[in-house]
Amino acid sequence: MTRGNVGPYEGQPGSSIAGVLLAGGQSRRMFADGPGGGDKGLLALDDRPMLQHVIDRLAPQVGTLAINANGDPQRFAAFHLPVVADTVGGYVGPLAGVLAGLRWAKAAAPDATHIATASTDAPFLPADLVARLAAALALAPQGERIALARSDGHLHPVIGLWPIELADDLERSLAAGVRKVLAWTDRHGTLGVDFGPQRIGGQDIDPFFNANTPDDLELARRLLDVEAASHG
Repeated sequence: MTRGNVGPYEGQPGSSIAGVLLAGGQSRRMFADGPGGGDKGLLALDDRPMLQHVIDRLAPQVGTLAINANGDPQRFAAFHLPVVADTVGGYVGPLAGVLAGLRWAKAAAPDATHIATASTDAPFLPADLVARLAAALALAPQGERIALARSDGHLHPVIGLWPIELADDLERSLAAGVRKVLAWTDRHGTLGVDFGPQRIGGQDIDPFFNANTPDDLELARRLLDVEAASHG
């Protein structure tokens, strides 16, 4: 299946879910010694950009896929994915990226009912992430409309499933000053969906491990090296 300018990434035919990779943050913890911002997803991990690992895991789970990022979109050209910028200025947080993704999906994937979001620094995303979030929502009480991944008792506010029909409400909330993800999702019913650890490089690793710092990135590299050696 060919999906517009998504290039070589094959999605799930007939999916009602579009994917959005959130790269709109400034990554200050990763680039603390630099100018104070950068793209974590473009850092090398196992001879590939970290973002490539996330794409490879999420793309097969959704019908189409885009990157939410601000600034020059050409820095992501090699991934052959649409790049959508925040529609709200000022780097107001991940909810702005969710809104950008909702607006993009409504225009680019008119049959989609939801978007699945993930951060670009989470290279070990579960292969059944979207299916399990969608299944949990389908069985949830009517008041729970937004599913967020949860591991070891902790919710991951940027990894979730969001109804496209809530875009207008989110835009109004951002205009009113709402910035915290859970402050908004709880108004619409937050459903936490539990995921257990994954066995990577001989260790039990949080499936939503994210490389926030240089040390985190080095750990991810070591885990992948051990994993590759064990399959060599």
